[in-house]
Amino acid sequence: MRDVQVLGAGLHRFGRFPDKSLQDLGREAISNALEDSGVPFKDIEVAYVGRVLAGMGAGLSVVSEMGQTGIPVINIEMACGSSTSAFREAYLSVSHGVYDTALVLGFEKMQRGMLQISEQTSYQSVMGLAVMPASYALQAQRYMADFGATPEMFAQVAVKSHRNGAMNPYAQYQKEVTLEEVMASRMIADPITLLQCSPTTDGAAAVIICAADKAAKYSARRSMTVAGWATGSGKFQSKDESEGDAETNSGEVERLSRQAYQRAGIGPEDVDVTQVHDAFSPGEIFVAEGLGLVGRGEGARAVWEGRTEIGGDIPINTDGGLISRGHPIGATGAAMVTEIFRQLTGEAGPRQVKDGEAKVGLIHNAGIGGVNILIFKR
Repeated sequence: MRDVQVLGAGLHRFGRFPDKSLQDLGREAISNALEDSGVPFKDIEVAYVGRVLAGMGAGLSVVSEMGQTGIPVINIEMACGSSTSAFREAYLSVSHGVYDTALVLGFEKMQRGMLQISEQTSYQSVMGLAVMPASYALQAQRYMADFGATPEMFAQVAVKSHRNGAMNPYAQYQKEVTLEEVMASRMIADPITLLQCSPTTDGAAAVIICAADKAAKYSARRSMTVAGWATGSGKFQSKDESEGDAETNSGEVERLSRQAYQRAGIGPEDVDVTQVHDAFSPGEIFVAEGLGLVGRGEGARAVWEGRTEIGGDIPINTDGGLISRGHPIGATGAAMVTEIFRQLTGEAGPRQVKDGEAKVGLIHNAGIGGVNILIFKR
């Protein structure tokens, strides 16, 4: 397998854009990524596209905005994990020599309101378990009972996320909030309040990858290398305590992170900056523990003590995460890659961690069909 590098990334700002089409969003993200990478569109050999709500063939209609060069355009749907799944497939095709260059694209335009994640007649829907904030809230209640965490500790995740988002010109919400404001916002599923929930969003994100032995032909100023990855869904266990929900339970994240760390030849102590799937504020805490960044039961206090801030020892979601940057489900994963790319290349501006010396970045992105973990090195 060949080494694979990320040469560039680009975004369309996340938010509400009723007057813009998917083509408008995607074209801007792709153009920004191509310019960032120095790779002309005519050299792109394949496109992998993450999208969920856009309908059949949406990837082709958006990529064709850049020109019809005859490349395959492969649509991938894995709910919130769609564009990291697209990234993984693009990486594998380039690393195995099928292609030298690839475009990874994610986009979405979303309606307001809560997403329906199960069939109306499913047992999850009938029992009320298909409501994602309720799933996170149940986990949070158990966590508070087990480890003595408080609702304020979960709310502090949102305070930190909005502070980071206020420094991100591409974020949907660019306004800081106080702990008091988070706690006073409308209750959604105890202890999760409105400001601890990721919004539905419009947006697009694009990433250009290339085989490392071919990258020198382009004018990219910098790059990062794909160092490790893992993907998988829930695993049945014939014992009393099962692995549980992929998004909120640490069991699956622990298993997959071990695989990713092994492939990358590192441990959690080597990670300088992390992007995690914080669809709701407790998710950041659960995943930080599952990834081994902190010990079991220590995640809430780590947030409370400032360890996950940009200036902390385990900075998480430096761009505002899903809660503040926004969560256009098809584009979320590629936006995570974009932020890690900015961090590892020292281009994150006021969000920059470790004085621009970060060398290892990790992404955790959950979807329906499994969790994707990606590790990058500068």
